[in-house]
This record gives sequence, C-alpha cells and structure tokens, in this order.
Amino acid sequence: MKSDLPKVLHRAAGRSLLEHVLEAAGPLQGAAGVVLGRGADRVKESLAGRKNLFFFIQKERRGSGDAVRPAAGWLSRRGGDVVVLCGDAPLIRPQTLKALVARHRREKNAATLLTATVVDPTGYGRIRRGLDDRPRAIVEHRDASPEDRAIREINSGTYCFRVRDLLEGLKRLRPDNAKGEYYITDVIGYFVARGRRVGAHCLPDGDEILGVNNRRELAEADRLLNRRAVDALMDGGVTVLDPATTRVDATVRVGRDTVIEPNTFLVGRTTIGRGCRVGPFARLEDTTVADGAQVRATFSTGARVGRGAQVGPFAHLRSGTDIGPNARVGNFVEIKKSRLAAGVKAGHLTYLGDATVGAGVNIGAGVITCNYDGYAKHPTVIGAGAFIGSNANLVAPLRVGAGAVVGAGSTLTRDVPTDALALERAPAVVKRGWAKTKRNELRRHAAH
Repeated sequence: MKSDLPKVLHRAAGRSLLEHVLEAAGPLQGAAGVVLGRGADRVKESLAGRKNLFFFIQKERRGSGDAVRPAAGWLSRRGGDVVVLCGDAPLIRPQTLKALVARHRREKNAATLLTATVVDPTGYGRIRRGLDDRPRAIVEHRDASPEDRAIREINSGTYCFRVRDLLEGLKRLRPDNAKGEYYITDVIGYFVARGRRVGAHCLPDGDEILGVNNRRELAEADRLLNRRAVDALMDGGVTVLDPATTRVDATVRVGRDTVIEPNTFLVGRTTIGRGCRVGPFARLEDTTVADGAQVRATFSTGARVGRGAQVGPFAHLRSGTDIGPNARVGNFVEIKKSRLAAGVKAGHLTYLGDATVGAGVNIGAGVITCNYDGYAKHPTVIGAGAFIGSNANLVAPLRVGAGAVVGAGSTLTRDVPTDALALERAPAVVKRGWAKTKRNELRRHAAH
C-alpha cells in the first residue's frame, strides 16, 4: 500500500477493510479472533468497541499457515468448526459464509474451500481437482506449472475447517516453496493424502473474493461496495437518479420514496427518512434527516434536519446543529452547534454559532452571531417569533426576547426585552460635496 497505515485499516465505503470482513462474519455464531502483525496496536485500538473479539500476535510474518498458529491454543479450547478469512477481502458477504459453513457440515468435510471461477486467475492459487471432482490441492501461483496456471478456479483464502483436523495439519506444515513460507493451503494436500474429505463452495462472481494489495485495488473494492449499497437502496424503494455519481457508505440508511439526486455523497452514520429529497451536490456525514425534508447542495457533518425542513442550496451544517420541523435554511448559511426550532427561517448569508433560536423566528440576510471573543465561546438565545433584521451582529452572550425586533444594521451588545425594538447604530454622517473636493485635490497633486 506504500502507507504508514496498516493495510486492513484503509477504508472503503465507510468502513475499514477489516471491519467489512468482521461484519460479514458477524452472523456466524461464536467468537471471532483477529491475528495481528504490523501496526497491531493501531488495529486493536480501531476495534475497541467490538465485543467477543480475541487478538493474537504473529511475531514473524512467515505465511498464512504461520498466521493461524498463534490462535492454535484458543482454537483447541473451543473445538467444533472455524472459518478462516483474509482481513483484506472486504467484499465477502454474510450469506456466502453461511453457505460455506452449511456445505462444510452437510458434507462432513475436514476442510471446505471458498473458490471462484474467474477470467484472469493471475496471482491466485489454483484449485487442482481429482477424478471425483473434489479438490486435491491448492497450488500457489508462483509455484504453479503451466498446466496449473491454465486453471481458472482460484482459491479465495477463505476456508471452513474442522478444528481438530486444522490443528493437526498445522503441525505438519513445511516451508518447501519458492517463498520459504508456511502455506495454510498445504493443509489441504495433507488431508487428501490421508483420505479426509475436502470440499469446495464455488462462487460464480469472482468480485466477492477480491483482496486489496494496493491503492488501485482499494479503489476497485470501494467502487464495488458503493454500487452494492446503491443497489440495496433502490431495491428498498429509494430512487437514485444517477447511480454512477452517487456515493453511499455501507453504514447509511435511507427510507423508501426518498429521491437521491446526482453527485450526492451519503457517508458515515447518515440516516435519511421517508419521502425526502437529497441533492444534487450534497455531502451528508453522520447526519440525520427526518421524513419529508429537502437538502440541496449542502455540506453537513453531525447535524439533524427535522421533518419537512428545507436546507440549501450551499448551506453548511456543522456538528451539533439541530434544524427543527419545517424550518428553512437557505443559501450560504453556516450553522454550528445551534438549535433552530420549528418554522425558523434563515434565508441567506448568515452565521449562527452556539445559538438557540425559538419557533417562528425570521433571520434576515447577513446576520452574524458573534460567539467567540478570542478566548471562549458564548451563547445567543433568540425567543420565539422574534425578527432579526439584515446585517445585524449579535455579540454574545446575548438574549433577544420573544417577539422582539432587531433593526437592520444593528450591532447589539445588550439583551433585548420581549416585544421590544432594538436599534444600535452609529449616527449617520453626511458631508455634502466631499467627494468632489477630494477629486479636485487629487488632480492638483498629480499636476505638480
């Protein structure tokens, strides 16, 4: 990856590669173990919120068989069956793993391989089958003969093993290969030689088992996961007008009859209700949008948009913003850590920070809550039904009473009582003929 970040922590469609794998394995019963190598502390920290997860350290990276060995003691205490997966294969599906385990148990296999038939098998281990059509061996690409390389069925790196057989096989591994490593694939040959049943669950879609080893493959995995998420939305009753320009993370939820317009990005823990319209050119991250709301050409992070509210175009909702039902936030309005109650209107060119705005308030163009004094943030409270005139500066901490009116162009530094009119402007100074006199002075100066 040519990166300071451990490979499995690179992200695609809103999750790390490893998180995708763990999510796919989640529906399988039992605990999960993660074998860590490079960047072990960072990987472990990234999974701190997950329960029933065990960690093992591979001190020297000497192949896939060597990677499983640190978990041998843990596996021996658990018994039964174990699914072994690659932490850099994020496209694997839960239903595929369930089908793999079901076949393994139905056929009473010592090992069952997850395989796929692909057009270009370059770089993957090939499945060598016997006359009974069962797998006889897995041949790694660099160790494969020309005949083996012609095989198009490839090993995915995902297996289901009977634990007692796996542990026995691991003890027999030898680094007799071009890389001098311990291959878990050699366990299959060991089983076959001793007459133990080995099966395979072959997928028709090779995309599902793609691994990520570089930035190009990361981009391809992200593209496939995104398309999978978009398709799931459409299958659930969401209209996506242009899937090619729509980005949806795997963690996003959208209600039916919502319309997603082109060039829209829905990322993180974003949740959108029913009957909404989002986009075009919107990016919503960790944002909640209630039923019937419209969000156009807006950047939003960690905000809430109430039922029937309208936001945008070109609005910026920052963390802690809560837009009430049927409120209206227009173009070039930035809101940070503020709550707007039902029916508030902030049409354009406004900044609201650390503010609480009551129901039905009308905020004119160019209004600024001056919430920062260079040392600390201060709140502004505007009562229900108040009117804030254009180009007003509200210097916090400040309270504007319910029903009050703030005149346009005012810079307020004192609280405004309920139903009062507040004006705070410098007296106008008009000097007649001043501009003409100034121009004449400039001409005389230039002449000399």
